[in-house]
Amino acid sequence: MDDRMAHTDGLDAVDQERQDAILPASLDAVLEGWPTDAFACLGPHGTDDGRCRVTVMAQGARGVALVTDSEVLAMRPTDARGLFEWTLPAASAYRLRIDWPGGVQDTEDPYRFGTVLDDATVQLLAAGDPDAIRHALGAHAVTHEGVVGTRFAVWAPNARRVAVVGEFNGWDARRHPMRLRHDAGVWELFLPQTLAGQRYKYAITSADGAMLPQKADPLARCTEPPPATASIVPAPSTHVWRDAAWMAGRAARGDAPVSIFEVHAASWRRNDDGSPLDWDALAATLVPYVRDLGFTHVELLPVSEHPFGGSWGYQPIGLYAPTARHGDPEGFARFVDACHRAGVGVIVDWVGAHFPDDAHGLQRFDGTALYEHADPKEGLHRDWNTLIYNYGRNEVAGYLVGSALEWIERFHLDGLRVDAVASMLYRDYSRGDGEWVPNEHGGRENLQAVAFLRRLNDAIRSRHPDVWVMAEESTAWPGVTAPTGDGGLGFSHKWNMGWMHDTLQYMQRDPVHRAHHHSEMTFGMVYAFSERFVLPLSHDEVVHGKGALLSKMPGDDWQQHANLRAYYGFMWAHPGRKLLFMGGEIGQRREWSHDREIDWSLLDAPRHAGLQRLVGDLNGLLRAHTALHADDDRPEGFEWSVGDDHANSVFAFIRHDRASGREVLAVSNMTPQVHHGYRVGVPRAGRWREILNTDSAFYGGSNVGNGGSLHTVADSMHGHAQSLSLTLPPLATLWLECES
Repeated sequence: MDDRMAHTDGLDAVDQERQDAILPASLDAVLEGWPTDAFACLGPHGTDDGRCRVTVMAQGARGVALVTDSEVLAMRPTDARGLFEWTLPAASAYRLRIDWPGGVQDTEDPYRFGTVLDDATVQLLAAGDPDAIRHALGAHAVTHEGVVGTRFAVWAPNARRVAVVGEFNGWDARRHPMRLRHDAGVWELFLPQTLAGQRYKYAITSADGAMLPQKADPLARCTEPPPATASIVPAPSTHVWRDAAWMAGRAARGDAPVSIFEVHAASWRRNDDGSPLDWDALAATLVPYVRDLGFTHVELLPVSEHPFGGSWGYQPIGLYAPTARHGDPEGFARFVDACHRAGVGVIVDWVGAHFPDDAHGLQRFDGTALYEHADPKEGLHRDWNTLIYNYGRNEVAGYLVGSALEWIERFHLDGLRVDAVASMLYRDYSRGDGEWVPNEHGGRENLQAVAFLRRLNDAIRSRHPDVWVMAEESTAWPGVTAPTGDGGLGFSHKWNMGWMHDTLQYMQRDPVHRAHHHSEMTFGMVYAFSERFVLPLSHDEVVHGKGALLSKMPGDDWQQHANLRAYYGFMWAHPGRKLLFMGGEIGQRREWSHDREIDWSLLDAPRHAGLQRLVGDLNGLLRAHTALHADDDRPEGFEWSVGDDHANSVFAFIRHDRASGREVLAVSNMTPQVHHGYRVGVPRAGRWREILNTDSAFYGGSNVGNGGSLHTVADSMHGHAQSLSLTLPPLATLWLECES
């Protein structure tokens, strides 16, 4: 400490007793960490005689001095608990020099600054404006009144006191109480320090005076790795994006083929010690793998910060921060950038349906049901024992919309997949009689959730019309992908859970029984064009005792592989975007576990390697033949040729591309019997080339087929003047295209 600063030994017992008697109650409250207006007590305040009294709280300091332009003034200790005071002749600029046991700190006084958030921002926060929430709340490096520092702001309208605690103040909840901006219920504080990389939380006192468990920042952009729970003050981003070509071309890819590889980042591959790969390692391994297999997009299970790894990310707390399990947010940005430069889009699962009840999270954040409903009939999700957001509260809806925009804009995401939409839409979802509260019209629809979803989709579409928002919605709610202006929810796509359930159920049956369940493969076409669908073979189908996709198939090892190959051939030709969970491309036999990597050693077996080659070829053919994707959402793009051959379990259909006039014929034989001379009508006379045969020996099949191509015969069938006489391989799908 500067030798001009007087050291003190504090107050003796008599002085302390005298001071206790005269110390204002507000200062006593500040020192004890009780609710009071710290800015009314600390910092500079004018006196009746025109001077300026400066009061500083520095618990544990040996002394404090005021540093003015001309002198260093030792402040008088007025309370042994860490209160110091000095009166200047007039208001003037000053800094603090604090003598801590570990050294001397020169700093600004946090309590000499005016309000940090301007009045216009406060009004926007009160209205639940997503951009105001994103940019004002949380921890941000700012320059305030000419001083560089860190601004903290948190929404806690029912709290009596909020303080920011962290490494910078020894986690002492007395040190940095915040200022309440009453109009918005937001607490703010500017600390005149650069704090990037330091951990912090909020210490909140509820309205009844109870000290709550310290809370992580709902707007944290960076967190420490679980099981630790603190937020981290983010450093300014240094990542330089190199995906300009991808971003510029995104809008032009509206009718391009879509084949999505769904990935759980922590269990795709693991390090030798069993730990998850970081984002840079994933960029080096996952990105080329996805690219080389021809997938157009990778979809990541939720990467928002979440306390419990066994939730796979579907119980998030940090909706603004990528999980620290794979590194810092800059690493995630580099991963997305690498995907884009490899020609791979990035979709992330986003969870706005519910959140866990961990004490450091959103539950009863300010001592009240702030983000959730107070009534468990509305606020408790019984299936997952999680809490449901109160979508009718503007600030909550704005927090969620802001999160979605943050991921899209900060990380250049190409799409979000919104989880558990059905649970949001219905008040009686997974509830019995008497366990739910009807809406104002007496119905079961959650009208606030409907309004929120429309607001979410409108906000994204208005700024980023080329970004997808997909709904995991398992009911028959009408208009999920219809525009909000037409009464729809406004999603870009919907997962076709009905198609997935029906077709998987069919494929699990022994072929001898399939004739009696033929409609399970055809019923999806009844409603195929009612929404913009994704056909999902997702993670949900390979967990919780359901078995891996290959293990679901009937028969011996050869038949199981043949069944799965035939199913993939049927699926990739069927209208709808494709989605396959990791492991499905190599014929994973064990159920997926989030605690271990995929069984990559299976690729040493020829049939598993053949299945992987098939998936790569399916993706390549999907890209190469526009008939397979250009009219995915239009009835004109699909024509049944054989949809009623129950006895033989054969399906045949034609995919059309109206613009080019091209067609692809797909024929699936779902029995182990070879069919010779099986006739299918086709729209063009000439030679038809076999562009795919899932029974090829290249994929592990028996190599039964049609010699690569065959010519039509002038026998009318299925509404066409000519037909093909095909050899249908066992448990296989063929694709054919006319060469003329």
